[in-house]
Amino acid sequence: MELYLGLKVLWWLLLGVLLLGLAVMVGMDMGVGALLRIIGKTDLERRSMLNAIGPHWDGNQVWFILGGGAIFAAFPLIYATAFSGLYVVMLLLLWSMIMRPLAFEYRSKIPTEGWRNIADWAFLISGALPMIIYGAAMGNMLEGVPFHFDWDMRSYYTGSFISLFNPFAILAGLLSLALAMYMGASMITIKTEGALAERARSAGSVAILVAIILFAVGGVWISMMPGFVLTHSVDPALAQTPLTQTVEVVKGGLLANYKANPILWLVPIIGFAGMVLGGLLLRAHRPGAAWWFGILAWVGVLGATAISLFPFLMPSSSNPSQSLTIWNSISSENTLLWMTGFSIVFVPLILWYTSWAYYVMRGKVDVSKIENDPHAY
Repeated sequence: MELYLGLKVLWWLLLGVLLLGLAVMVGMDMGVGALLRIIGKTDLERRSMLNAIGPHWDGNQVWFILGGGAIFAAFPLIYATAFSGLYVVMLLLLWSMIMRPLAFEYRSKIPTEGWRNIADWAFLISGALPMIIYGAAMGNMLEGVPFHFDWDMRSYYTGSFISLFNPFAILAGLLSLALAMYMGASMITIKTEGALAERARSAGSVAILVAIILFAVGGVWISMMPGFVLTHSVDPALAQTPLTQTVEVVKGGLLANYKANPILWLVPIIGFAGMVLGGLLLRAHRPGAAWWFGILAWVGVLGATAISLFPFLMPSSSNPSQSLTIWNSISSENTLLWMTGFSIVFVPLILWYTSWAYYVMRGKVDVSKIENDPHAY
């Protein structure tokens, strides 16, 4: 029994690690795409930006696949409920993710201004939209999603596509986009020189200032929002369904875990510290250190979200007592054991390979090589 409980908590933490990897690595690439037409004033500058992330962007997609795969295998009820109820959003995300590799691979195949402008706009849309959706999804989890189950555990989504982009969700989406643009700008500052690097530094400074403001406003907003509180359930160590619990919506409920354990306030403080120090380091021409502090910013944002929700993963605004939690939406003990074994092997391998790839391909983008090869990105 204790083993199953430990595995549930472990996979909640591992899911957070995978979402963090997605936000940092994939988000950085998305941020570069969103900035492409903002700070890239010439075709050569835009190609330099694409070459800065070109060796790594497809490898970074591993985090996107791992995140979706982990939800599918470890939290099947979350996967089934979210992916079926929010299928319009998923299609938007899918089409934008398809646009990116097409733009990467074919932008420089035809050396005409019109063709490359189309590709640049595809980069902007496929960079900004997924990060807005990513943040808006987190915002909707905090507010609750309109779904419920019937007696045989079939889920029904009762909301609309438009309602998913409510004011708080938009704020969360813009925070996600701002952090992605900051990470992207930091990487461009690391990998390029001259006027382009200066514009990236300025854009990153603005993006992190916006992120600080949005994170602060979001924190105040959350303190006034009603939250979900689990008042009765089966022993967390036992297998269970969402039909065997009682949940109440309480004013200030999203701060309940912070009030019970004040040390948890360190998590959002870490987020603010990462943003402030990262912005100062970027202004001080230390983009490498600024990039690493951007990871701390993401840790604070995602960690604060997780703490506010715990033990919920996907609360129901239609029927709060049928909300999905860590305890009732997870796979069997045997499945989690197998997944843990594979993760012990492959997650360190992915981290090692990613680090090695960035080390081998370190250094500035060689502009002369880009000029001499018109078909390379």
